[in-house]
Amino acid sequence: MKISKYTGGIVQTNGYLVETVGGNFLVDAPAGVSAWLDSKGIRLDHLYLTHQHYDHVEDVSELQKKGVKIHAWAPYSKELTLESYGSSWGLPEVSDFTIDELVPEGERELFGVKTKVAHVPGHSLDSITFYVESEGIVFAGDALFAGSVGRCDLPGGDFEVLLSGISRELLTLPDETKVFSGHGPETTIGHERVSNGYLR
Repeated sequence: MKISKYTGGIVQTNGYLVETVGGNFLVDAPAGVSAWLDSKGIRLDHLYLTHQHYDHVEDVSELQKKGVKIHAWAPYSKELTLESYGSSWGLPEVSDFTIDELVPEGERELFGVKTKVAHVPGHSLDSITFYVESEGIVFAGDALFAGSVGRCDLPGGDFEVLLSGISRELLTLPDETKVFSGHGPETTIGHERVSNGYLR
């Protein structure tokens, strides 16, 4: 498995390209990631969304036009992308898209790679994480960052719910697990367990 990070959009959102023997998939779709994939000559099969906040889905429509299958916890809605609330905030407009498959909690295979999906709301109602035990990595979306956690002051946010989900689904992972977040640098579960002030 090879993982490459792309960062784009007005709030510097991370998208992760995962290349496997069986095929390629993307975790989240910030603005510009479709052109980035084209520049690398990468054929993409599937896109998995950690949640649907606008900055994680700006290029979903563009990818869907190219035949990429879209997977998420919940159906597309302007409430989840924040467009229903954020037009007065100056948020970028997101082109409509459809979710091809809803992703349930539990274990599933992505191109032969066993992955555990966990629902970790609190930042967003539809937030999920993807843990790949064989690689020792977790795609945490905006639930957990290096030195911080997802903001909870947006519609659907709840700080206590988020902390409960992090404790239940992320802090139970091995300390050496690498955390690939929706913003910022890579970290590890062990580092966040002992140094992240939000988790104390």
